Amino acid sequence: MDFSLTDDQRLIRDTVRQFMDAEVRPTIRVRDREEKFASAELRKLGELGCCGMLVPESWGGAGADTISYVLMLEEVARVDASMAVALSVTNSLAAFPLVKYGTESQRKKYLPRLAHGEILGAFCLTEPKAGSDSAAIATSAKRHGNVYCLNGTKSWVTNGGEAALYVVFAKTDPSAGSQGITAFLVEPSFPGFRVTRYEDKMGLRTSRSAEITFTDCEVPEGNRLGEEGQGLKIALELLDGGRVGIAAQAVGIAQGALEASAAYAKQRRAFGKTIGDFQAIQWMLADMQTEIEAARVLVHNAAWLRDKLRDEGAPRIGPAASRAKLYAGEMVNRVVYKAVQIHGSQGYSRESDVERMYRDARVITIYEGTSEIQRLIIARDLLRPASEATQRNPRDISTAQRVSG
Repeated sequence: MDFSLTDDQRLIRDTVRQFMDAEVRPTIRVRDREEKFASAELRKLGELGCCGMLVPESWGGAGADTISYVLMLEEVARVDASMAVALSVTNSLAAFPLVKYGTESQRKKYLPRLAHGEILGAFCLTEPKAGSDSAAIATSAKRHGNVYCLNGTKSWVTNGGEAALYVVFAKTDPSAGSQGITAFLVEPSFPGFRVTRYEDKMGLRTSRSAEITFTDCEVPEGNRLGEEGQGLKIALELLDGGRVGIAAQAVGIAQGALEASAAYAKQRRAFGKTIGDFQAIQWMLADMQTEIEAARVLVHNAAWLRDKLRDEGAPRIGPAASRAKLYAGEMVNRVVYKAVQIHGSQGYSRESDVERMYRDARVITIYEGTSEIQRLIIARDLLRPASEATQRNPRDISTAQRVSG
């Protein structure tokens, strides 16, 4: 069992870390106050290959493994969580489905531009009345010759208003329930596409979250992604990978909070000594680091498993992704709480980085599947018969097998 990183993985991690510290850290507080989207910084990260990590080199991507991808996201989120979620959506929810399900013409048209960071992607599944229950979406897509007309509203669209490509899910056959959902590649220039408003959020203030309305939005047949009725299958598979990315984002935020807290504990003095000399502070820091390392192992295991199962032709990593997101999401909220506590009144000030991290971390247990949904996925896999278990970890027999004896 080898936990060491390859030379390429270390190079990616170190390169992104240096960029974030030099190019992004000096501007993050001002951008957070102004709610300014990091367009220029994201383009530079695109030039470094961060927008096409999972895209093959033949299509202009980095052709990297998922471990490299989560290392990149962690280093970005360590400084700016909003940028990390923009990259996560572009990589795993826009570019990756094109790699797997796109036609040759679709890949040729969109993948190189996504991979180079020339454009960003967005993922449109959630609706005002359909969140955790993805099959309950109401957006419809009716075919008229070689064009689909989309009608409906999507909410909480990350990169909304900034993206040039939207992966949109709509019902082509409402009578078929979850089997009647189809995926489409929509450009904002298509007639009937409109950004209606932006969310005023607690955290991730420099990340765009938009509501988008489709009114007889005309989508060419050539922009259907996959086959009719295949949409929910595509969406759930993408969310598996997306959850690994969000878990990496959680680890990155927590790592940034730990580093800020340790540095503050070394320089802040009280009662004639640094506060790091007090056992209360030491124990908080020790708990923070231990939980971060535990979450990182879960994230790296899910990333490794994603590549392993993909190579073997098995698309879903469900429970492994859910375990990583569940623990990392809960962990980061505990860590940032301690970080604010260590900083005292300064931690409550908008002048501190940990105040922003505290706000940014809260959504991790909500988006791309709430903690409660992750627990359902994990428990269902744990309790189903061994012969029906959805996930097989090549490192060991499955949990279901162990439980069933």
